[in-house]
Amino acid sequence: MDNQEAILKLLLETLKANTSSTEKKEETYEIPVGVSNRHIHLSQVDMNCLFGEGYQMTKMKDLSQPGQYACKETVTICGPKGAIEKVRVLGPVRGHTQVEVLVGDCFKLGVVSEIRLSGDLHGTPGITLVGPKGSVQIAEGLVVAQRHIHMNSEDAKRLGVQDGQIVSIEVDGARGGIYSNVAIRANDGSALEFHVDTEEANAMHINALSKIRIIK
Repeated sequence: MDNQEAILKLLLETLKANTSSTEKKEETYEIPVGVSNRHIHLSQVDMNCLFGEGYQMTKMKDLSQPGQYACKETVTICGPKGAIEKVRVLGPVRGHTQVEVLVGDCFKLGVVSEIRLSGDLHGTPGITLVGPKGSVQIAEGLVVAQRHIHMNSEDAKRLGVQDGQIVSIEVDGARGGIYSNVAIRANDGSALEFHVDTEEANAMHINALSKIRIIK
């Protein structure tokens, strides 16, 4: 009888350990996904040049990150070889203008693609912006966004990562796989979300319903 009780206890402990491990793994799949197309963040100075002195953007809808929103306004971006019209402006205004495009857009524009995190603009290509009231040529600021995960400090603790860390992610689904070089951007002004552009999302059939997990 003692042997039976010992075996039963061992089986229950093993089952509990496996359940905890599964729950922990499933928790890492709770990262929402945001897929972004080309867009632009404008400084107030460049906003004035493109739309008129003192112009205020018109909010169209809120985005997933706190305080961020899509605007009604669009601009045209022009490179040495071509132009792309109706590039959506996102708000609020920033200290420096940043144009986020796809790798394919760089071929059309005739510029070299620079994969950067938001705000890392030094040494990036410049581009000409055309709005309804004027145009401006920025010396730098055109980037292809590096894939990244936004989160707050509690999310980072729960997921066992830290701000600035580079991780890989595994994507579920029929066309799923592993993306490396995913940057962690952890600060308390952010909401948990994996950000990827439309080109990379299409390659693995990633959408808002996709499940991902961090693998270090």
